[in-house]
Amino acid sequence: MDDPLARWHAEHLNFSALLDLLELQLAAFHAGDRPDYDVMVDIIQYLRSYSDLVHHPREDVAFTRMAERDAALSPVLSRLMQEHRVIAWAGEALLRRLEESASDAMVSRSEVEAAAATYLVYYRHHLNTEECEVLPKARGLLGEDDWKAVVAAGPAIDDPLIAEVAEARYRGLADWVSKRRGGHYGARHPT
Repeated sequence: MDDPLARWHAEHLNFSALLDLLELQLAAFHAGDRPDYDVMVDIIQYLRSYSDLVHHPREDVAFTRMAERDAALSPVLSRLMQEHRVIAWAGEALLRRLEESASDAMVSRSEVEAAAATYLVYYRHHLNTEECEVLPKARGLLGEDDWKAVVAAGPAIDDPLIAEVAEARYRGLADWVSKRRGGHYGARHPT
């Protein structure tokens, strides 16, 4: 098994790079320009399908096991598990607003911007908390059996951006992340 913490960290870096691209598109929207709605929708759909359905359920198992071993971490880990649900909800709300805007439906600019701000603020804070407060402690608290349980908690699918051949829909996103991260998307790994 490859280093699960390195994989977890790499996925966080990749998610962060996608949030950067989303912010660039939203800045164009805020300035009154027409952003690339397809790119924004693809980002949210990817994060909803991979992060919300694979990455976060695995983290929930890791967080539960960590809390059992270090009660002092329990409040922050409980909050992070709740944030997984909030991020999923906020992502769905933003996706609806973006799809409506892309189809030229009457959606106020403030509705789109509020949905985007909620999503971005929660997601970025969430990633920062995990990177600063959780990952450094996970190595000492979780063993090989824990990591096997973590991997088993999510569906056995490859990350659609880093599979040997990225899904056609996500190739542009994979290229963006690769450039953003200095030429590599992240560890290629089986799940």
